[in-house]
This record gives sequence, structure tokens and C-alpha cells, in this order.
Amino acid sequence: MDEHAGANDVDIKGLIEQIVRALVDHPERVVVTQIEGTHSVVLELAVAPDDVGKVIGKKGIHADAIRRIVHAIGGKTKKRYVLEILEH
Repeated sequence: MDEHAGANDVDIKGLIEQIVRALVDHPERVVVTQIEGTHSVVLELAVAPDDVGKVIGKKGIHADAIRRIVHAIGGKTKKRYVLEILEH
């Protein structure tokens, strides 16, 4: 069972990359870094400075949607995921 949960960890990083690349003008600059903690996993999403607004969306709608997906997957894998949006 732990082996299956590990596969989900890899999938969530790739899923976020695919979703965000579909939203931005510079998909080649999308980088997701996964930092494992004891009880949680921090997912740092870095995008080009002019793409930050596209990722966040009006009133934060895109960021909220991505965070909801991450939270739902976390419930299944019994981990708490935190998404941080950075610019680089």
C-alpha cells in the first residue's frame, strides 16, 4: 500500500505541471519542486513573473481550483499538501 501512495506523490507533481502549463504563456518556465516533511508535502510552483497572474486567476479562482485538487489527492494519500506559487 505504501508503494501505491509513493506513486501518487509523483503523479501530483506532474499533474500540477500539466495544468499550469496549459494556463501560462511560458510553459517551459513552469517548475514544481516537492519538499517532503513529516506530515506534509510542500509543492513550490515557480512560473515566469508575467505568468503569475494567469496561474492565480481573477479573484484567485485558478489557484483555488488547483489547491482543491491537491487537497483532494492529499485526502486519498493521507498527506497534507501545501501549494506555494513563486515567480522566477
